[in-house]
Amino acid sequence: MPPVPLPLRTRRLTCLHTAAAALALLFVTGAQAATDTEARALHERLLVLDSHVDTPLRMLEPGFDFTARHDHHADVSQVDLPRAVEGGADALFMAAFVSQDERSPQGYAAARGTATQMLRSVHELARHHPHRLAIATRAAEVPLIVEGGRRALVLAIENGYALGAEPAAVQAFHDLGVRYLTLTHFTNNALGDSSTDPSGPEHGGLSDTGRAVVRAMNRSGMMVDVSHAADSTFWDVLAVSEAPVIASHSGAHAAFAHPRNLRDEMIIALAHGGGVVQVNGYSTYLAAFDPDPARDAAFGSLRGEHAGWMYRGAEARRAFFTSLRRLVQQHPPPRAPLGALADHIDHVVRLVGIEHVGVSMDFDGGGGVDGLDEISALPALTAELLRRGYSERDLAALWSGNLLRVMAQAEGRATP
Repeated sequence: MPPVPLPLRTRRLTCLHTAAAALALLFVTGAQAATDTEARALHERLLVLDSHVDTPLRMLEPGFDFTARHDHHADVSQVDLPRAVEGGADALFMAAFVSQDERSPQGYAAARGTATQMLRSVHELARHHPHRLAIATRAAEVPLIVEGGRRALVLAIENGYALGAEPAAVQAFHDLGVRYLTLTHFTNNALGDSSTDPSGPEHGGLSDTGRAVVRAMNRSGMMVDVSHAADSTFWDVLAVSEAPVIASHSGAHAAFAHPRNLRDEMIIALAHGGGVVQVNGYSTYLAAFDPDPARDAAFGSLRGEHAGWMYRGAEARRAFFTSLRRLVQQHPPPRAPLGALADHIDHVVRLVGIEHVGVSMDFDGGGGVDGLDEISALPALTAELLRRGYSERDLAALWSGNLLRVMAQAEGRATP
């Protein structure tokens, strides 16, 4: 049936409403474009630092080239040099993540060797591209590298399992350029308890070895990272550390109740000691999602099929990344809205002030939110925070100033 013509007056009103709506849309679109343009210009003026990317993990994949632009939808990678440039990312903390295996001399040796391999691969990257990249080992070097037109890379380790049970390994990793260590990961290790170990607490916080490791980190000038740590471990770290402490990629429990997120009293205590919370862009720690049993089962099968993949050589690593790409394409990870990430930032700022908050997207480690799914999209967060009333000075502190301050303070605590 053909449409019934509207009465003349109705058609005129409809046309007027349509024209008004079009003008309003043009106005809003123009205002949005102006805001985005302003945000992009501001973003480019800032020294932008992401405190935790797991990209060294991708460097274990045979053939992965950090200097080539990758397609996130094709290979699920989120960080490379071209996209970092596009996203205005001036400095990256390159975290060498090691998965937990058996606690034995053999397991520890494999983890330490793999962490060392990843760290050396970042050194090699900078050595082969000296006009584009440089390793920073002191906070003051970061802005100098950036002012010289290069990207600054700072080394880190995620999971104290890489140390085994040897506090002396702290200095060896510091000598390789490591400037923070995340004490725990998904499960407890020889240093302390994790916030997510399904078996529950083992040490009741830090172990004696963990306390010795924190002291060794203070002596070396390495920052102590409490992300992934159980609440009890967190409090023990604050009691032992003589330098400000960081949470390199953690959210606010009050904004979303997840064991990985810091409770208000923890954020206040960390800030009181001069530390900083680098708010994490990992969606399932930012907001709630409906259960997805099929996806959970698929990833459970992946973990079972490729158990120990990190320590079994190049072919095992190639097979793991091939399976991971296929699985992520079949079961895309849930994504929180960008506003949820900004909400966590807002909460920390309201609680302890702008001086104690930063940003970490946890890219190449499962991070990303809607509209900010790879490093090229970082200006989207600057635009969102600008819309929320953050000033250029605020954003300069948030994007790099706060963490570099804590890094310098940790260096200042080092003893010969």
